[in-house]
Amino acid sequence: MFDLVIKNGKVVTPNRVFEASICVNDGKIAAIVEVGSPVEAEKVIDARGNFVFPGAIDSHAHLNDPGYCWREDYTHGTAAAGVGGITTIIDMPLQNEPALTDAKIFDEKVQAVSPNAYVDYCFWGGLVDYNLDKLKELDEKGCVAFKSFIGPVSPDYVSLTIGQAKEALEILKDCDARAGFHCEDYSIIKWEEARAKRKDKNDWQDFLNSRPVIAELIATQNIIDLARELDAKVHICHVSHPSVAKIIRSAQLEGVDVTAETCSHYLTFTDKDVLKNGSLFKCAPPLRDAAAVEEMWEYVNNGTLCCVGSDHSPCELSEKSEEKHGIFGAWGGISGIQNIMQVLFSEGVSKRGYSPTLLARSLSEGPARTFEIYGKKGAIEVGFDADLVILDPERVWEITPDSLYYMNNISAFVGLKGVGLPICTLVRGQVVAEDGKLVGQKGFGELVKPFGKHISPNAKTNK
Repeated sequence: MFDLVIKNGKVVTPNRVFEASICVNDGKIAAIVEVGSPVEAEKVIDARGNFVFPGAIDSHAHLNDPGYCWREDYTHGTAAAGVGGITTIIDMPLQNEPALTDAKIFDEKVQAVSPNAYVDYCFWGGLVDYNLDKLKELDEKGCVAFKSFIGPVSPDYVSLTIGQAKEALEILKDCDARAGFHCEDYSIIKWEEARAKRKDKNDWQDFLNSRPVIAELIATQNIIDLARELDAKVHICHVSHPSVAKIIRSAQLEGVDVTAETCSHYLTFTDKDVLKNGSLFKCAPPLRDAAAVEEMWEYVNNGTLCCVGSDHSPCELSEKSEEKHGIFGAWGGISGIQNIMQVLFSEGVSKRGYSPTLLARSLSEGPARTFEIYGKKGAIEVGFDADLVILDPERVWEITPDSLYYMNNISAFVGLKGVGLPICTLVRGQVVAEDGKLVGQKGFGELVKPFGKHISPNAKTNK
C-alpha cells in the first residue's frame, strides 16, 4: 500500500515522455509503474491527459526576507512559487537586511523564514569584498553557491573587481564551491549612464544604451578566463543575449566548469516592451531585440543555458515610478516566480514547438545538478523527493493581478496570455497548490543543502 499514486499521466523526463503511474511513500518516489498495473494507495490523483513534470527549481529568486519584507516575504514568495509549479527556490543573499554574508546570518535567516515557507528552499551565499574570510563557513553551513556582481549593484550589496573575484575563486575552489556572477562591465555602464545624464532629459532608449551587449560580453569573458586559469567553478547569471551564450558554450566545450542560466523574461519580451511600457519592463541586463529572443531558445534547448530562473525581483509600485525616481533610478527588476513554468511551456512548447523535455532539463535537472541537490531534487526517479507538477497542456490562461500571490501584485507578465498551466503542485508528496489556489501548509517547506556534500542525506534539513 502506497501513500499516494499519481496515475495515467504523461511523465516528462529530460530525455523522453512516457505514460506511467508514480507511487509515493514517505514523501519519496517509491516506484514508477506502467499504466494499468495494479497498485493500491491511500490517495489517488488521476493525471489522465496531462503531463507530470519533476518539480521546478527556481535558480534565481530574491524574496527579500528578512529585511525588505514590504517588497516580498517567504509567506507570499513561496506561496506564489508553489502555485506556479516551483517546488524549490534558490534564494539570493541580497535585498536582505543583513545580506547573507556569514554563518551567524545564515542561522538567523533560517530561523526567520522557516515558519513561513510553503515550498522547499536553498540559499545562495553572499560574495562581497568584506566576507572573503567567511566563505568557507558559509559553504559548511550549506549555501549552494555564492553570488557576486561584476557590475553596478544596489546600495545594500557590493560589486567585486576582477582581482577580488580571482581571490574569491581561489578560496571557493578549495571548498569545491561554485560562484555565480552578474556579468556586466562596471566601467562601461557607469560611463554610459554619465553620458546619458548630460542630456536635458532621458528616455528609455538611454537606459538600453547604457547597458549594451558588449558590457555583458566583456564581463562574462573575464569570468570565464578566471575559471579556466584557476580551474574554478562558475555560474553566469541571467544571460540575456545569444552572443553571450555562444562564448559560454565554447568554454564548456573546452572543459571549463561554467554553468549558466537565462530567465523567462529574456525568452518572452523584447527591448520594444521597455520602450513602450517603461519601468515595468526594466531589468539588468536589459531586454534584447526579437532576433536575440528567438536564438536564446536554442541555447536553452541544447543545454548551454542549463537553468531558466525567474530573477524574481519584487518591489512596491512607487519604486517603479519614473516621475519620482527617473529612468535610471526607478527599480530594476521583474517579478516572475509564479509564472515561469507556464510561460516556458506556452512560449517554448505550445508556441515554438519544443519538446516538453526542455522544461524537465532547464527547470529541474539543470538547476539540481548545478547547485548539487540532484539525487534529492530534480528528477522523477525512485528515491528522489516526490516533488511533482501536473500540467494541463490545453488550459488557456491570462495572467492578472488578482491571480498573483505576491506581496505586491505587479509584474511585466500581467496581461500575457498562453496555453498550458500547472494545475497541481506536490512537494515531498504533499499537495501545496491546486487549480491556481494555494492549499498547502505554511512552514511545510524545508531548507535543502547540497546533497551529500557536507551532510548526511538523512539529516533533518535534507531528509
